[in-house]
Amino acid sequence: MLTPDYIVGLVDGEGSFTVYVRNPEEKKRAKRRVVVEPRFYIKLVESDKKIFYELKKFFGCGNVYIQRDRRSNRQNCFRYEVFNRTSLTDVIIPFFEKHKPKLGSKKKDFEIFCELMRRINRKEHLSENGLRRMYKIKLKMHKH
Repeated sequence: MLTPDYIVGLVDGEGSFTVYVRNPEEKKRAKRRVVVEPRFYIKLVESDKKIFYELKKFFGCGNVYIQRDRRSNRQNCFRYEVFNRTSLTDVIIPFFEKHKPKLGSKKKDFEIFCELMRRINRKEHLSENGLRRMYKIKLKMHKH
């Protein structure tokens, strides 16, 4: 069975808290239609995928996806991913607020993720100035 400490260790090693924020300065049409897209995910090799179904049961949300890699010497990977904003706000964030990531870089990304989620929930991304502020905050993520 999964424990909170096991999940935190898994996320510290193989997880990510991230938010795609469209650059408001780019005037050309972006390939993505979304303005902001928050995601929490963990990626592991195919042989470890059963852990993801346990995570999905543990959290009661998210999905498991295959991530194919056609390069030689590579294995297919699986991702456990949560992108539903309600699930992120009501399940994932409270869990990691109570059971904080241990790695400094992961802890920082989680704090920025939480800040961006608060702004998303206040719908700040719907104004140009709000989106610009969120984009600047997002640029601080994943600086390890």
